[in-house]
Amino acid sequence: MFIAMRISAKRIYDEPSLGDGIRILVGRLWTRGLKKETMRLDDWLKDVAPSDTLRRSFGHDPAV
Repeated sequence: MFIAMRISAKRIYDEPSLGDGIRILVGRLWTRGLKKETMRLDDWLKDVAPSDTLRRSFGHDPAV
């Protein structure tokens, strides 16, 4: 049996909407300027986010 599931991505800075469903933050670092207590999140999955090395090298131009 196959169950279809719709997955959407949204920025943490975007306002939550009624149709969001379960909200999960994927990121090793907490987002600047936002308090954990005021965010409407169901979970925070730090361990599935990119490593710190990969995060720092994203967008790096080796020619510079």
